[in-house]
Amino acid sequence: MGLFDQVVGALNNPNQQANPGQLSGILDTVQQLAGGQVGSAANTQKLMSVVGSYVRSSLQDKRRQGGQDLVEDLIDQFAGTSPSMAALQSLFSQEEQQHLAEDASQKTGINAATVQAMLPVLVPLVLNFLKTGSSSQGVSRSAQPNSVLGAFLDSDGDGDVDMGDALSMASQFMRQG
Repeated sequence: MGLFDQVVGALNNPNQQANPGQLSGILDTVQQLAGGQVGSAANTQKLMSVVGSYVRSSLQDKRRQGGQDLVEDLIDQFAGTSPSMAALQSLFSQEEQQHLAEDASQKTGINAATVQAMLPVLVPLVLNFLKTGSSSQGVSRSAQPNSVLGAFLDSDGDGDVDMGDALSMASQFMRQG
């Protein structure tokens, strides 16, 4: 099942944290970026795809090193719609941040310094999106694993997991509801 299918499933599952308000907050922040520094919805989608890919890689490394609980703890701690340097630094070294910004710049045409300045907003957004699959309070992680995070991290590399596409589908879904 695809990443967005997992988000829709989480929205419909009272034992998971996903709710329309959370998804709207993420999408509103992404839309503000599109209207501001990024310039277009297409560029925003490309940018979120690049950032999502780097976040996935970092979280996969963290899971290999410290286990699933470490990854879920990072998401619980740093997911949000507000800028967070701590979130960015928890996933990426300064060198990795620079590489991410340069890669995103090449793929979007957005100045690398602008991308670098946006990373403290973008990384918490991706983590917040992943948090939609977390267990509601009172339900243990082992009894209710984060299905959205699982779909995101267990990608087989075939391109099915793309943060930009998932956010675009989420936006369409929210307009229908």
